[in-house]
Amino acid sequence: GRSLCGCIQKIADVKLSSTDQRLAAKFFRDPHLAQETRQSNSAAKERFWKRYRDFGETAEQNCS
Repeated sequence: GRSLCGCIQKIADVKLSSTDQRLAAKFFRDPHLAQETRQSNSAAKERFWKRYRDFGETAEQNCS
């Protein structure tokens, strides 16, 4: 519901930059992009994936 979405968005705003959030939103339209990003050898993508994983863990702990 709305409260869950609001909670997740608040954590995204703290844990992810707006650029990170735009990339993460693309994963819903293109799940393969998430897999490519996760498996990339790019240092920048590895840093993003660490932030994204931290966001997910924090959202799960605080919003469920």
